Amino acid sequence: MSMDVCRVTTGEARFSFVHVFKPYAFQQGQEEKYSVTVLVPKTDTDTMARINAAIEAAKQRGVSDKWNGQCPPILPTPVHDGDGVRPSDGMPFGDECKGHWVFTASAKADYPPEVVDANGNPIINQSEVYSGMYGRVNVNFFPYAFGGKKGIGCGLGPVQKLRDGEALGGGRVSAAQAFGTPIPQQPQTGTVPGAPVYLQPQTPPYAGTLAPQQPSGGINPITGLPY
Repeated sequence: MSMDVCRVTTGEARFSFVHVFKPYAFQQGQEEKYSVTVLVPKTDTDTMARINAAIEAAKQRGVSDKWNGQCPPILPTPVHDGDGVRPSDGMPFGDECKGHWVFTASAKADYPPEVVDANGNPIINQSEVYSGMYGRVNVNFFPYAFGGKKGIGCGLGPVQKLRDGEALGGGRVSAAQAFGTPIPQQPQTGTVPGAPVYLQPQTPPYAGTLAPQQPSGGINPITGLPY
């Protein structure tokens, strides 16, 4: 069976848990891999039809090549309902998964995926690729039999960023967001002309423990004694 029938290029999807420049292990002791979790809108019925067809083709390949001529009665597949619960722990998927089909594609550390922009040019600045952006991904579905477990896996191919989106999981912040915007001030003695001066918060008059100073000289009208 040709691998092409098991391979799919998605329509526009949202990406989460993006690790496409450096392999990553979610738990200590696991094999480090390149990976991305793909959120396909349920409205994109074309992509899901092609994914389902690819999974069925991978099942047929498993029967002929991996599973001794029989399909397991319960066969784990990589695609899950984002409106349901995670199979790993039974907890609901995150809010960003609502209304989506969710699957994770991965590649071994020896096979880094190509990462390109909307024009097909390689993305050099890694900060442009993050969880929450939108793009397309090429994946292949394959049967596996390993350690007594059988199922359908999802391999990660080239990744294309199409547009920005709201960052997920506490994305990067800019220096301006972290430190505030510098307020231009007139140069002071010993400062470089034109250099921004970051103002400290001003303390209100008489804040703290010090009392206001009394004027020197004269008689205190309350005590009758000199100041």
